[in-house]
Amino acid sequence: MIGSLGLYVYEEEDSLFFRDLSNSVIRDDVFARLLTFPNVLITGHQAFFTHEALTEVAKKTIKNVTTFEKTGSAAYPISIERLA
Repeated sequence: MIGSLGLYVYEEEDSLFFRDLSNSVIRDDVFARLLTFPNVLITGHQAFFTHEALTEVAKKTIKNVTTFEKTGSAAYPISIERLA
């Protein structure tokens, strides 16, 4: 039995976070039901929005561009299979 649950990522979160929905009806039945439990905490997916994460994104972006200018290839290539 689970005593409590903390959710950081919810698959259908795009329409649920980062805007004021206090005067709206939540149409997502699973999400609405989870919110009724006193032992469930749900937060928006914001790990990317820390100083450390944004610094790393900026460093890797600059390295990718610089490496591409010099070699024609990215320093951190992403394969099509990883995106599927």
